[in-house]
Amino acid sequence: MKEAVFTDKAPRPIGPYSQAIKAGEFLFISGQIPVDRDGNPVEGGIKAQTRQVLENIRAILEAAGAGLDNVVKVTVYLKDMNDFGAMNEVYAEYFGSSKPARAAVEVSRLPKDVRIEVEAIARL
Repeated sequence: MKEAVFTDKAPRPIGPYSQAIKAGEFLFISGQIPVDRDGNPVEGGIKAQTRQVLENIRAILEAAGAGLDNVVKVTVYLKDMNDFGAMNEVYAEYFGSSKPARAAVEVSRLPKDVRIEVEAIARL
């Protein structure tokens, strides 16, 4: 059994998908890009964009009754791997001692030409 999770504190999906799907004890959060809840792109560099993405993820987690400490796996998609260090600084602020498994890859292009997209899996 699966259930869609939605919050108006994160951006609406820009395509035919859900913000997240709860399946059993897991929450699968769709890739989040750095746009605010109204769909406006975040100005600034990779740090500002990373912060917005993680705030979107946090809002979706909270809508499912969870938090960042429930996250077990993260995939980070970067437009430029040279942004890895700066992204990592912001990422560490959010996850602290709760370090989920993670992959980070460089991609040629992301939706709306943003610099980062992040998807996550959490155990509820």
